[in-house]
Amino acid sequence: MPLYRDAAIVLRTQKLGEADRIITLLARNRGLVRAVAKGVRRTKSRFGARLEPGMVIDAQLYEGRSLDTVTQVEVLAPYGSDICRDYGVWTHGVAMLETAERLCEAQESARTQFSLLAGGLSALSARQHDPGLVLDAYLLRSLAVAGWAPSFRDCARCGAPGPHRAFNLAAGGCVCPSCRTPGSAAPALATLDLLGALLEGDWVSADASEPWCRREGNGLVTAFLQWHLERAVRSLRIVERT
Repeated sequence: MPLYRDAAIVLRTQKLGEADRIITLLARNRGLVRAVAKGVRRTKSRFGARLEPGMVIDAQLYEGRSLDTVTQVEVLAPYGSDICRDYGVWTHGVAMLETAERLCEAQESARTQFSLLAGGLSALSARQHDPGLVLDAYLLRSLAVAGWAPSFRDCARCGAPGPHRAFNLAAGGCVCPSCRTPGSAAPALATLDLLGALLEGDWVSADASEPWCRREGNGLVTAFLQWHLERAVRSLRIVERT
C-alpha cells in the first residue's frame, strides 16, 4: 500500500469497533479523505487528542481500497482545542466543518477550500471578530470558490449596476426590477452592504454593522448556502447567535 503525507483538517470522527475511529479529513492536496485511526479511543493512544474536529495536522497515512489508515500525526495548529472551550464559538466551528465536507464532496481539488477553512478556524480560535460574522464570511467565500459567488450589488442576471434591493436565490443574488421574479426577498441595503463586506474581507465595515443587520444577513447566507447544496447543513440549527 502506498504511503503518503499531507496537511489536513479534521472534519468529523465516528466510532469504529471498540477502540478505533473513522476520521474524515480535508487534506490540502488530496481533498476529502476517510481514514481509520486504530486504537485512538484508548487512554494510552499516542495521537487520539490530535484527531479531534477542528485540528490542523500533518498526517502520514497508508492508502487503502476504501479507507486509508492513519500511522503518524503531528499538530500544526490546535484550533479545535481552542475553539471548544467556548460552546457558542464551537457551534460556529462545527457548522464550518460540516459545510466544508459538503462543498468538497464533488470537487477534484480542495486546496483553496483548505486554506479558507484553516483561516476561518484561526479567526474563531483567536476571537478576532464576532463568531457569527466569521461563519458567514467563511460560508460566502467557500461558496464563491465552489463557483456560486453571490452578487450583493449589481444584477446577478443582466449585470445592471446597483445597488438593487431584491435578492433572489435562484438568480444568484441581487436582481434589478426588470429581472425580479416572484418570491424575491427585499433585505435592507445595509444588510447587503454587510454581506458584500464579508465576501470581500472588509472587516472594518463588517465589525461596525448593527446586530439586526447581522441577523438578517445570516438568514440570507443560510438560505443561499442550502439552496446551492440542495440539502440542509444540520449543524446550522445549533449555532448560537448573539
